[in-house]
Amino acid sequence: MTSRKFLVAALILVGFLLGCLAGFRLGRMRDIPLCKHHTQWSIGIYSGSTPMEMTSIGDDRNPVLTAEQIDDMPAATVADPFLFPHDDKWLMFFEVISSETFIGCIGLAESSDGLDWSYRQVVLEEPFHLSYPQVFEWEGECYMLPESHKAFSLRLYKAKDFPLEWEFHTELMTGIFVDSTILRYRDRWWLFASTNPHGDTTLRLYFADNLEGPWREHAASPLIDGDGQAARPAGRLIEWDGRLFRLAQDSFPLYGRGVNAFEILELDPERYEERPYRNGVIYAGDGDWNGAGMHQLDAHPLPDGSWIAAVDGLRTWWSFEL
Repeated sequence: MTSRKFLVAALILVGFLLGCLAGFRLGRMRDIPLCKHHTQWSIGIYSGSTPMEMTSIGDDRNPVLTAEQIDDMPAATVADPFLFPHDDKWLMFFEVISSETFIGCIGLAESSDGLDWSYRQVVLEEPFHLSYPQVFEWEGECYMLPESHKAFSLRLYKAKDFPLEWEFHTELMTGIFVDSTILRYRDRWWLFASTNPHGDTTLRLYFADNLEGPWREHAASPLIDGDGQAARPAGRLIEWDGRLFRLAQDSFPLYGRGVNAFEILELDPERYEERPYRNGVIYAGDGDWNGAGMHQLDAHPLPDGSWIAAVDGLRTWWSFEL
């Protein structure tokens, strides 16, 4: 074989192999199995003696909620859970991503004991993506602050018929605000939010005298710039043992590795100070449902002094498809 023919043959072989890897299904190649990587988030319950030392209630019970339990829309994944105690039961608001449009909306589940959960329905849907639905009560009304950065605004919703019906209340600020986390503390409102599109490396702080605003950026903001292990919020701020803690997603080097905690030492309109408290408050576990990562924790105290939390976990797997 001449060198030219050899080169042509080599190029044909390389092209064939690249076609297989790219998933071309032409001619006889249509029956070649393709290796496909799948990821799916689901929701579990953790418990513990403190909010910083929590473990799974058991892999025989977790996850308590998966995409397969969503029966009023085709769902690909569920994540970003927030708990809300109401009328002697627990409510859970969370993100549901459509398997058809891949746009997120907000779903609702309920439980009598916080351990066994039943899915209710989708309660808030917009033409744009919604996630991270922090629900809170203020002056006898219930509000929801979901992530809505695809709408380039921070949108506050108010319950019209709690917990099933919600309506747009007001726009707090315009811009990109990822996983915004709100707190009422010392007679003011505080809001932590990541402000870059992917939400992983920049954290800003805002405050207001009234819930509807006007909101002002803190003098120390951005609090964090360029740190994928400390910037993006990972759940409600925690008041515990007379101290205040901020949770952050650990997204370096991979998204959703776990959750780190930071103790806030000083918080007023002029000053802000925090220190690392604990890495890996939650992290990828031993279960199939959370073995690839975890990125949110919403912890609440119980009457006996223990704590319960809703968390989310990631599983990954491979399949061969024709």
